[in-house]
Amino acid sequence: MKIAMLGHKRIPSREGGIEIVVEELATRMAQLGHDVTCYNRKGKHVMDKNIEENHLNEYKGVHIKPVFTIDKRGLSAMSASFFASIKAAFSKADVVHFHAEGPCATLWIPKLFGKRCIATIHGLDHQRAKWGKLASTYIMMGEKCAVKHADEIIVLSKGVQEYFKETYGRKTVFIPNGVNKPKIVGPNLIQEKFKLNKDDYILYLGRIVPEKGIHYLIEAYNQIKTDKKLVIAGGSSDTDEYFEKLKEMAKNNKNIIFTGFVQGQILDELYSNAYIYCLPSDLEGMPLSLLEAMSYGNCCLVSDIEECTSVIEDKAHIFNKSDIQSLKDKIQELLDKPKLVQGYKSESTYYICNKYNWDNIVNQTLILYKEKKNDSNSAMCK
Repeated sequence: MKIAMLGHKRIPSREGGIEIVVEELATRMAQLGHDVTCYNRKGKHVMDKNIEENHLNEYKGVHIKPVFTIDKRGLSAMSASFFASIKAAFSKADVVHFHAEGPCATLWIPKLFGKRCIATIHGLDHQRAKWGKLASTYIMMGEKCAVKHADEIIVLSKGVQEYFKETYGRKTVFIPNGVNKPKIVGPNLIQEKFKLNKDDYILYLGRIVPEKGIHYLIEAYNQIKTDKKLVIAGGSSDTDEYFEKLKEMAKNNKNIIFTGFVQGQILDELYSNAYIYCLPSDLEGMPLSLLEAMSYGNCCLVSDIEECTSVIEDKAHIFNKSDIQSLKDKIQELLDKPKLVQGYKSESTYYICNKYNWDNIVNQTLILYKEKKNDSNSAMCK
């Protein structure tokens, strides 16, 4: 098959979960002999402005085609998806796979040209705190366009699946994200750069955005007496003001470390050597960072939202969403009970790598590409 993908920022990249998903799907499909094209945004790297834009034409067998992008907050995703949709419409692609709600606002364009269009809803993006009224309206337009025009809609959680059923009467297909089994490494670069050693820090690693609840984590940590450090690893995603707020909250605690955007060896070391990994989110799609943290054998502490609890089942610790006291109590419990932490660590890698296998996920997605549209899946927009 000839397959086009759009809606991501760029691959290869770790700027967000969508970029990781697109890279895994596209490269694995290419290895299976499919002709895959990914439409990358032009412009500078979002998370780390010091990283130069790559100019690849091909990556691991995937064709890379950059599209015109207005490199401003709120306009980059809109402009890139619009021009990518036009390119896909005039391409020889059999299937055009849209990723995220906002980009789906232009899904009707390749559909008009007879393309089979698939939409993956990575989360209910209109609920994210960083977006203003205009952006949220555009994202909702994308959601409704996907409902009306997409041949199939993929969702990453049962909660989002229920949302589309109850709101639009639209059938969706649950296909989760996957994870790879990593190599565990010692604390070399992180010891040199941040003075971090094995099991002497609590880790948050992900985008620095309000819905991730990092402010709860800092406030709870500030109330705990411990020698373990708190490491906040990740870059701003159009949320510089929130990032500065977090730094202000942490300014009187020398044990809170902000690493900025991380990837490569430092990312591997941070995951490999944490005492616990904490994801205090109010809102998620399907948290790839949680899958990754568990794949490295971490004891994880997560909020009790369905998108997190359905991933961990009974293999991690849970606190009440948005509840700083609950978060503080659960962190303290894990600090006081190293045997409990070790128990979670001993089970997490095997559990998560078997439950969320990328090869199985790619096969499920390819089957969906080939299936004929069931007219009963269609629903008019509300």
